[in-house]
Amino acid sequence: MIAFFDANALIYLIEGAEPFAGRVRGELASAETAHPGLGAAVSRLSWLECRVRPMRCDDQATLARYDGFFNRPDLIWVELNRDVVELATVIRVRHGLRTPDALQAACCLQLGPDHLFFTGDDGFKRVAGLNVRWLS
Repeated sequence: MIAFFDANALIYLIEGAEPFAGRVRGELASAETAHPGLGAAVSRLSWLECRVRPMRCDDQATLARYDGFFNRPDLIWVELNRDVVELATVIRVRHGLRTPDALQAACCLQLGPDHLFFTGDDGFKRVAGLNVRWLS
């Protein structure tokens, strides 16, 4: 089983804004208990989105926390390749998600059926086959 992190879930987790950070930690702990050896995955889009605010604010401490997470050797990267973009197009058409959200959903679905999609956005619940762990 693999936990895929939407950018907002990572922002909650790494920047520690409560009550959202606690919700991510709780859902993650529950998933790790249910699925020992739970892996972690992200897209390059999450990497981009997470780093914008700290870079804009010259917040080096927060950037360092993100770098620590994104440099984990066990982290699975889902690239924005042709298959992901094609699936994202279909998701956008069928479910009306914005392009970044459609890309995130498509990245996660590329992992196969054994995934959990951690997000604070309930719009993802509309996507068939996406095992959403909603963090609100």
